Amino acid sequence: MSQFVFKLPDLGEGTVEAEIVGWRVKPGDVVSEDDVIVEVMTEKAAVEVPSPVSGRVVSTTGQPGDMVPVGSALIVFETGAEGASEASAVGGAHAGAAAGGAASGGVQVGAAAGGAASGGTHVGTAAAKGVAAPSVARAASNGAAGVAQVVVHRGRVATSPAIRRRAHEAGIDLRNVPGTGPNGRIIRSDFDAYLEQRGVSGQAKGADKPIPLRPRPAVVEAGPATEEIKVIGLRRIIAQRMSDAKRNIPHFAYVEEIDVTDLEALRRHLNGKLASGTPALTYLPFLVLALVKVLKSFPQANALYDTERGVIVRHRAVHVGIATQTPEGLKVPVVRDAQTRTLWDLAAEMRRVTEAARTNKATREELTGSTITVTSLGKLGGIASTPIINAPEVSIIGVNRAVERPVVLNGAITIRRMMNLSSSFDHRFVDGYDAAALIQALKEHIEHPATIFIES
Repeated sequence: MSQFVFKLPDLGEGTVEAEIVGWRVKPGDVVSEDDVIVEVMTEKAAVEVPSPVSGRVVSTTGQPGDMVPVGSALIVFETGAEGASEASAVGGAHAGAAAGGAASGGVQVGAAAGGAASGGTHVGTAAAKGVAAPSVARAASNGAAGVAQVVVHRGRVATSPAIRRRAHEAGIDLRNVPGTGPNGRIIRSDFDAYLEQRGVSGQAKGADKPIPLRPRPAVVEAGPATEEIKVIGLRRIIAQRMSDAKRNIPHFAYVEEIDVTDLEALRRHLNGKLASGTPALTYLPFLVLALVKVLKSFPQANALYDTERGVIVRHRAVHVGIATQTPEGLKVPVVRDAQTRTLWDLAAEMRRVTEAARTNKATREELTGSTITVTSLGKLGGIASTPIINAPEVSIIGVNRAVERPVVLNGAITIRRMMNLSSSFDHRFVDGYDAAALIQALKEHIEHPATIFIES
């Protein structure tokens, strides 16, 4: 046997270190080549690191939240004939463990059924708490007549409606009742034995209906008054970037209301012609198309600030970041070359990259390289907001909720569909006048949506 030291590899794009988000393995585990061993977070994206070899894990370096330099030892494997043979068999071993293992002449109890037992009795966590003892004894007494497997349940319990009713009347959590039926199903004798252990009278033998049992008062356990959550991974990156942006960028906010009545009519007309099951158009594709046209006259808003060189980099292409809420936190997937896309193509690409971000399937390239960001909370958009610029960009366009309300139009009160745009600009490079002019030009296109599609 020999040991293999795996060092944190170069994850690309100038990465010099990465944060450990979570280990997928622990010392003693046997892994196969290409199994994911750890998830790390760089400044760009989360990365799942696969095992380069098959073998047994000897040790790991670092805890979640720790920063590990590229090239430093990350994990040590024990390789060789024994380790390799165990790794190749790990799938079968895990399958056996999940199914309860192979028991010979004994009984196995436990939340995960804990492996293979031979010539004895293995009692797991539930039995150690005094829950499964009667069933264990009863199953073991079967002897050569047949070995019963006792399962302590997690999730939904398999049993009959009658037993569920009896458990409800007795105030008993069926997850605590060991089952000896097929696939761990709780049968009548299992429930009666559990009642005997608890000192509760159950159903008389031969009776058709259960005897009502006196409910036990619910016990409310006092929990801790506070909870501490370590800020790691994507949440740490978000916190760091938001702090840096707010601290270093002099934000200039500009809010303007827009009449989207005609845009709403066009949107509904186009959605009405879609085939069944086709995703409906939202406001965002129209907004981005209008933004593409406007940025031709305001190139200073489609730019990045290179702080190290002290240079503003203006872009001809419009790579739009779409702020997206995900289970892990806020991500900004990118729709590249929006200036070359049609309305339908733009809508489809938005759906693709945002879905990839939400399901944690977005690539590093899909999460970087935006030149301007659009952020929207949809129906939660509120009246106004003050979005934080996605550095090193210098502009962010915020979309608020669209609602129908009375407005004065041509001297008369009428109902119109109104929406606010709440946008922020880096005041070092985008003057207030230019920011206001940009939003007014954007408003002109949105309020007269036909102009979005007229070549200029």
